[in-house]
Order: sequence, then C-alpha cells, then structure tokens
Amino acid sequence: MKLYNSVGPNPRVVRMFLAEKGVELPLEEIDIRKAVNRQAEFLSKNPAGQAPCLELDDGSYISEITAICEYIEELHPTPVLIGKTAEERAVTRMWTRRVDLNICEPLANGFRFGEGLKMFEGRMRCLPEASPGLKAIAQDKITWLDNLMAGQKFISGDNLCLADILLFCFMDFGTNVGQPINAQNANVASWFERMQGRPSASA
Repeated sequence: MKLYNSVGPNPRVVRMFLAEKGVELPLEEIDIRKAVNRQAEFLSKNPAGQAPCLELDDGSYISEITAICEYIEELHPTPVLIGKTAEERAVTRMWTRRVDLNICEPLANGFRFGEGLKMFEGRMRCLPEASPGLKAIAQDKITWLDNLMAGQKFISGDNLCLADILLFCFMDFGTNVGQPINAQNANVASWFERMQGRPSASA
C-alpha cells in the first residue's frame, strides 16, 4: 500500500492514526499548493481531488480519512482505535461524525474562506462573508464539547479513539490559521496538551 500525502490536517489524521497503530506506509507527496491534486493524473485516483488517498496492493484506491482509518483498523485491529465491539465502534463513529460535522468542517471552511481564500477561490465556491460565522460555530461546538468532557481523559471516555485524532489534527491546524484554543475551555485545553504529548502527534 501507499499513502498519497500532503500538507493540511486531513492527511495528518491518517498519519497520526497509522503512528498510533505502529504501521508504516510509503508516502507520495502531492503538492496541493500547486493544485497537483486537481490535475487529471491524481483525479484518476481520487475524483474528489483531495488528499489523503490510499493506494491498495491491487491498484485500487480509497479516499476520505474515516474510510481509510476504518480500513487500517480492520487490517491492524490492535491497538484498538475504533472499537472491539459493535457498541464501542458505534460510539466512536458517533463522536467522529459529531466532531467532523460540528467542529472540523466549519473550522476548515472558516480558513478556506478566510486566510486560505487566495488558494481556494479558484478551486471551489468560496463564501468569504461566511468565514467569521463558521469560525464562531466551530468555537461554539468546542465549548459544547468542553462541557461534556469534564472528568474524561478522551472524547468518548478513558480510551483514545479516532475522534480524538481527528479533532486534535484540526484544532492544531486551527491554532496556526487564526483559530486559537480558548483557554476558558479547560477540559479541551488539557486534553489538547495530552494529545500534543503523544509521540504520534509528530506524524
């Protein structure tokens, strides 16, 4: 297998997931700043024109970070990052979806329509006027999550899961693009520091 990699939080989620699993894959860098991901060669691998993209041994491709991570989990079930049982997997998927839709998406689009506008305006429909509101929505949902994380080590309880990796990579990205962590969200801030200290955070 081979992972098509680039800058940005999405590929980092997969790299960090792999690092937690102790799985190493060869990487092929895709220069998204030069829009290589929007050219025909890459689009033949991933019609969505996004990284990461996983090339399988049979020459087929899987894209979307959650799909890639689910696939890796099935191949390498330990350490468990999605769940050992149907209930555990359902809880992880629930939190991963909540984090993705409520925090990661508005955070990322707040950047794309704001600080990243020059890069993205020729590639997708951008709404610059929406940037401040999207950033505020992400922060509101982080505060919502903070209230739910009181007394918990990780998002879904005592164990690290995909939702933690997803949120960490996007929030860490946010700190570099004008969306800092609100120190008043003490539970999330402590969780973020713990996540920063994991060896996989350097992936």
